Amino acid sequence: MSQTSTGATRTPAAAHPRSPWPALWALIIGFFMILVDTTIVSVANPAIKAALDPATSNLDNVVWVTSAYLLTYAVPLLITGRLGDRFGPKNIYLIGLAVFTLASVGCGLSTTLPMLIAMRAVQGLGAALVTPQTMAVITRTFPPNQRGAAMGLWGATAGVAMLVGPLAGGLLVDGLGWEWIFFVNLPVGVIGFVMAVILVPKLPTHPHKFDLVGVVLSAAALFLIVFGLQEGESYDWNGWIWTMIAGGVVLLVLFVWTQARTKSEPLVPLGLFRDRNFSAANLGIAAVGFTVTSMSLPLMFFYQLALGRTPTESALLLIPMALFAGGLAPVAGRLLDRIDPRLMLVPALLAVAGSLVWYALIMKPDTPVWAFLLPSALMGIGNAGMWGPLATSATRNLPPRQAGAGAGIYNTTRTIGSVIGSAAVAAFMQGRLQDNLPGAGSHTGDFTAGALPSMIAGPFATAMAQTMILPIVVIFVAVIAALFLRKVPAPTHGAGAPAGEPAASAGGH
Repeated sequence: MSQTSTGATRTPAAAHPRSPWPALWALIIGFFMILVDTTIVSVANPAIKAALDPATSNLDNVVWVTSAYLLTYAVPLLITGRLGDRFGPKNIYLIGLAVFTLASVGCGLSTTLPMLIAMRAVQGLGAALVTPQTMAVITRTFPPNQRGAAMGLWGATAGVAMLVGPLAGGLLVDGLGWEWIFFVNLPVGVIGFVMAVILVPKLPTHPHKFDLVGVVLSAAALFLIVFGLQEGESYDWNGWIWTMIAGGVVLLVLFVWTQARTKSEPLVPLGLFRDRNFSAANLGIAAVGFTVTSMSLPLMFFYQLALGRTPTESALLLIPMALFAGGLAPVAGRLLDRIDPRLMLVPALLAVAGSLVWYALIMKPDTPVWAFLLPSALMGIGNAGMWGPLATSATRNLPPRQAGAGAGIYNTTRTIGSVIGSAAVAAFMQGRLQDNLPGAGSHTGDFTAGALPSMIAGPFATAMAQTMILPIVVIFVAVIAALFLRKVPAPTHGAGAPAGEPAASAGGH
């Protein structure tokens, strides 16, 4: 009952009839910036490697700039969602945005690769505090009959940000240097912070216990699995690497077992997975996160090293992707409350799969540059109908008291997919290089900047094209998951008030 009294003092503010849209737009600024940083580094990897790790040709080292961010982003998401429920999503959002923005400055000032990786890890912690609060605010402030459109905007933001990242990265790397992909976050972060202070309402809080054992187990499991996958090639997949991966899997199983036996308040309320849409959407978003992260690395290395394109020229090849995703996503969002999500999701995911196959088939040094605009456009069309329906399906039935936990789980699965995608593609890419260019991972040749010699560019392009097989296979996991979704009619009750907040404050469940 304690949450009743806590919520009662704030419910009038939360239930104010003002439109929830301005608050969502304020939150979207920080959310967009964070997701852009998930992919913006992909186009800057060759420049970062040339500046901070020029002595080796092993691509795994620089990939840790992405993986460190994704790892510290993914691990705390389960608990940061609960922190938003406990202390208010607005407060946790503001703290996270401040941490992220300051760490961005540290990234730009880094003079060594280990320093950059460390600052990226701090960035990830800030991102973990921010992300669940955006979904929780949607679930708790939008009327049920508007939640599909709101979540459609959230999903569109995720999709467009993942695509705009490489584009913005290319322009900044060529124009100002790789450091500016991080420095640009400072003004954006300040603007987002001020807007959130003014526009985001204070919502009722609910006391929670925090499962610290679960946090430790999930963190250790993820670290062991990701480190093993990413560094396996460097250590010739010896016994220690397989032991680390196996240990991570065992800890993951132990984590799930402890969550099932926790009587008070588990880190992951497994009961949420009894909802078929929540389970299927989580599996789908994990596969999507894996795919989007893993496809960008080989594509950017191909553009810059096999074709000899600058970061800006490489990024410009993604413009059709961003235009179609951004232009069509609002239309998709308006349809979400009225149609079976599978009618949008399955064709969209198949479009993404088709674009990846198209890329793999034309990734050759002699392919005309304009030809890469076509699969880019198809990828954008697929993205427009992919992010919003998954997010809406996952959160449709979440009770307000578990909005933070549900948002944390959903974002965790998405980011875990990205983490594993980043690690797995690094290992797979290095393996393809070894097969097509024997000794590529050990000699001191330059895989950092500029076009490769023609005798090397061909086999290198083949290796990058073969690497695309990995995201192609994984995106079909999302297709299968989408087939298990079902349409849930939008509730009609409470349409004039923030969804579920009065009930949550009164009933406490």
